[in-house]
Amino acid sequence: MAGPRVEVDGGVLEGGGQILRVSTALSCLLGVPLRVQKIRAGRSTPGLRPQHLSGLEMIRDLCDGQLDGAAIGSTEVTFTPGKIRGGTHTADTKTAGSVCLLLQVSLPCVLFAASPSELRLRGGTNAEMAPQIDYMAMVFKPIVEKFGFKFNCDIKMRGYYPKGGGEVIVQMSPVKQLNPINLTDRGSVTKIHGRAFVAGVLPFKMAKDMAAAAVRCLRKEFRDLYVNIQPVQEPGDQAFGNGSGIIITAETSTGCLLAGSSLGKRGVNADKVGIEAAEMLLANLRHGGAVDEHLQDQLIIFMALASGVSRIKTGPVTLHTKTAIHFAEQLAKAKFTVKKSEDEEDASRDAYIIECQGIGMTNPNL
Repeated sequence: MAGPRVEVDGGVLEGGGQILRVSTALSCLLGVPLRVQKIRAGRSTPGLRPQHLSGLEMIRDLCDGQLDGAAIGSTEVTFTPGKIRGGTHTADTKTAGSVCLLLQVSLPCVLFAASPSELRLRGGTNAEMAPQIDYMAMVFKPIVEKFGFKFNCDIKMRGYYPKGGGEVIVQMSPVKQLNPINLTDRGSVTKIHGRAFVAGVLPFKMAKDMAAAAVRCLRKEFRDLYVNIQPVQEPGDQAFGNGSGIIITAETSTGCLLAGSSLGKRGVNADKVGIEAAEMLLANLRHGGAVDEHLQDQLIIFMALASGVSRIKTGPVTLHTKTAIHFAEQLAKAKFTVKKSEDEEDASRDAYIIECQGIGMTNPNL
């Protein structure tokens, strides 16, 4: 199984935890041993944080691999993957580290497992510097399932900064291979909906204020579209700690989903949180892309593994996406091109087409 060890520089491009997630997932899938150096070199606290460590340990356990040098603060690890197996796997950041980032690293791997998998992911569900679990459920899940697989995502407990304490259970069956996707025709916006939430001791009025401010902001651009943002008080037995935030999703006539979201912070007015989410959604709609800024990088690894040519239209290509492409090319030898969209309607917009010739990974167990 093990060939020569591939050297990964953790300090290039995005220079953060994403390099670790993409490279260890691909290492696990391709059976390629890895050494990652300069981990999170560009960050104020370099090296592994608890969420990165729990992600690495989960991938090690998924494939009975060997992981050396992995400890909090470590800036170099080596990983030798084994065979991906199904079954139940648990990852616990023991902090508000994001369960969504744990899902990001593990999902591609368990698709190519020998049998069905259940992932028990513990940490923050609605945390800063990561997608909210609602984004994963409302946007990421329906779009990534277009690659030809289904998964179930059950939010057992929500957890917030600083304590975490959330739990999400993800179940899925393996696939033989992934289909390519084509998300280049955005169509027109047909529906805008969302949820504004408060949990713990925070007053329900905050959720109502976030929702109302977001609706007012969106109405200016979409005068004749019904905008439905529900204020929600998270039930006490389904939320750990205090938190607030909002996510708003736009659905289009061609089945595209784009979102804007924001989390409440101490001292920040609820109206401002609602407006920030609405403006993020509007910015994602203005550039004409068929996927939003937070989905583009999450699709790269699946495009790389799929059999055939995938194409997505995006707005400005993010550093996270450039990073994912770099490592998908280095490790999986997939071929990507990024070009400015040539559609007439995009002449005045910052829209791009990301195209990938996938490697056609097949599941050796099926």
